[in-house]
Amino acid sequence: MTAPGILGKFFDREFRAEFLSTLILVLLGNGSVAQYKFLNKGTTAGGPPEPFLSINFGYACAVTFGAYLAAGVSGAHMNPAVSLALAVIKKFKWGKVPKYIVAQMLGGFFGALLLFVVYIDRLMESGALLDEESYSGIFSTFPNGETSTGGQLLDQVVGTFLLMLIVCALIDNNNSAPPPGVTPILVGGTVFSIGLSFGTNCGYAINPARDFAPRLATAILGYDKVFERGDYYFWIPIVGPIIGAILGAVTYMFLIEETSTKLLSCAADEAEPTDIVTSNGASDNDEVEMAKTAA
Repeated sequence: MTAPGILGKFFDREFRAEFLSTLILVLLGNGSVAQYKFLNKGTTAGGPPEPFLSINFGYACAVTFGAYLAAGVSGAHMNPAVSLALAVIKKFKWGKVPKYIVAQMLGGFFGALLLFVVYIDRLMESGALLDEESYSGIFSTFPNGETSTGGQLLDQVVGTFLLMLIVCALIDNNNSAPPPGVTPILVGGTVFSIGLSFGTNCGYAINPARDFAPRLATAILGYDKVFERGDYYFWIPIVGPIIGAILGAVTYMFLIEETSTKLLSCAADEAEPTDIVTSNGASDNDEVEMAKTAA
């Protein structure tokens, strides 16, 4: 296959869908963090504080709308940990994992850059970044000072474990999977619930593309020590979600799903892309097929 043919196969509809849906996820989700930061900037003057709940709602909507955007094309993973976990349980081709992760990371990176441009008048003054330590938290997460490294890692593992466990239930047609058009709302609701329960520990990143890619963008933009802060916390929202997602998928497969034995015995190369939002998968020739996510 020629180089243009290889590139065309890599940057196909699935790639573009994952890129754009993750961009929307970061742009809207982190945009809610920006609003929270800017509105709370004036609370010292006696104004009522903007509640953290606004971020919970913002990210729930961001996940929902990103899912609607890409569901019928790529499956709307929007999260490298989800793609890896699905590949581990053989519901997603390992050969497509690199393509999905690159698309998701690029989406998160450019989503953060676009958000910076939108808020540039409030983030910069006379060519200098304002309040770097506080506003860098708009783009990537940082831990609460009262949490330990072990507690931070556990927070990310448990949060992503719950996300993946519930997603597996939502796409299991042998369980009580909802109608396809409803699932994005319930996935968004899952993220909303995780934020309500664990949000103030570490910002509930539960997604390397939502945290590492924007963190890299802020480092390029000139924000200081975004990788060093929190005792080099940056690796935790990468490793923790991957561990948690794999544990969630494997736990559901062994404890709930009826077809675990069959799934383990099937070849990974035969697995079709798993759609975490509907029962539609997309083949390489851009034809949308109906495929059950559980045998």
